[in-house]
Amino acid sequence: MEGKYRKDIYPGLEVAIVLKKDQRSGRLTEGVVKDILTSAPFHSRGIKVRLEDGQIGRVASLLG
Repeated sequence: MEGKYRKDIYPGLEVAIVLKKDQRSGRLTEGVVKDILTSAPFHSRGIKVRLEDGQIGRVASLLG
């Protein structure tokens, strides 16, 4: 499942995100959502989140 809708994402969810530095390569980073940073209900490139380890990126897929 893709992470384009805010309603599908919540703190504690395991996700794969694309970090800003990895946007060209598309490399994914896995982690657990701490905060949701996008306020809009939908974003075409993915909802922006902060992981529990502090990394910030856009959700590419939901894992958990």
